[in-house]
Amino acid sequence: MLEYALLTFGSLFAIVDPMAVIPSFLAMTSRDTVEQRQRMAFVACLTSGGVMTAFAAFGPFIFKVLGITIQAFQIAGGLIMLLSALDMLRAKRTPLKETPEETEEGRGKDDVAITPLAIPMLSGPGAITTSIVLAERATSLTHRVVFYGCIAAVALAAYVILYLAATGARRVSPIAMNVMSRLMGLMLAAVGIQFILTALSLPRL
Repeated sequence: MLEYALLTFGSLFAIVDPMAVIPSFLAMTSRDTVEQRQRMAFVACLTSGGVMTAFAAFGPFIFKVLGITIQAFQIAGGLIMLLSALDMLRAKRTPLKETPEETEEGRGKDDVAITPLAIPMLSGPGAITTSIVLAERATSLTHRVVFYGCIAAVALAAYVILYLAATGARRVSPIAMNVMSRLMGLMLAAVGIQFILTALSLPRL
């Protein structure tokens, strides 16, 4: 149970990667007050947690409708995680989360909480895919409680990080952010490869 909880929280936190969102978040809210930034951070993290929860809950129904096996989705999720991890290892913001055009569009919006901050910056394709794959591993009620608890914990952790960034934007060290991004990228790469290996070892359904 502890191993599953650590894997779930670590994988989701790494793919959400709130530390890497900080520069775009501060740039898009440069004209807003600290209180407005904190409010947008709260709404964005709440929304991203809700998006991951919804896709995790209804993922199996989507598979059945589209005729997709969990093995195929695990391999796809592993590849997406590997692509994100490679960008994180280079301390580079991955376009899988948002494109420069989306970031630039966000600068002109009065409220960036829902888009592009929550979707796709925090809960993009990688986070959605990872949540669906991890939900499939929750084979018991206890595991499901742990899984959804981990989503809530990740959303809370992301909010705390963005809240602190909004409060003391000038004290955020770029070097510390790059080191953290590389460490999470390394872990995310390992998890992505493990997803692929697990999918290849499962019997075809």
